Amino acid sequence: MYRKYLFFDLDGTLTDPMQGITRSVRYALRYFGIEVADLRELTPFIGPPLADSFKERYGMTDAEAETAVAKYREYYAPKGIFENEVYPGIPSLLADTAAAGCVNVMATSKPTPFARQIAAHFGLEPYFRLISGSTLDGRRTTKADVIRHALGELEIAPREAVMIGDRRYDVEGAAETGLDSIAAGWGYAQPGELEAAHPGRFAPDVAALRRLLLGPA
Repeated sequence: MYRKYLFFDLDGTLTDPMQGITRSVRYALRYFGIEVADLRELTPFIGPPLADSFKERYGMTDAEAETAVAKYREYYAPKGIFENEVYPGIPSLLADTAAAGCVNVMATSKPTPFARQIAAHFGLEPYFRLISGSTLDGRRTTKADVIRHALGELEIAPREAVMIGDRRYDVEGAAETGLDSIAAGWGYAQPGELEAAHPGRFAPDVAALRRLLLGPA
């Protein structure tokens, strides 16, 4: 067993949320008169805190970014949340890690209520001891914040856990909070992004992640 406590990112690691997230971002941008024809241009929004992405990519002020996040949720909450699909092999991986005595934790920058809805919708909820996400009021937003919250809820030391995610924010959040990290190579990282973040390990696919966490079949 690699670690007893396995902290999994959600978007781009457990599920492919491309359609739902990018359509929600496009809906928000239209409020500001910004049109994006190709949804693939918006995939960098998958992973990091939304407000940060609106500010960094479209030069929005704090107030504008707050409005953009609210508009995003107008589309996402009733519809975009379900424009999503679980990556092949993930349900069986979560079932097997739980059966092996690991404690699965969802650690996501997505607001906790949305993360719980997704887990329930796809039947993943029973595999998780804890779902730790961001807060809708903006008090907990970064991956490091989410990890710290999960560590506190579980009352464990960072050395007992590993963070698994597809973006540098997962690796950097793990480093900031003292966790080991495994970079997931099937998500939405930009070219060279994960390598530059220096994860503890790299899993190019779900099968490789399974071998890292549980050993050879």
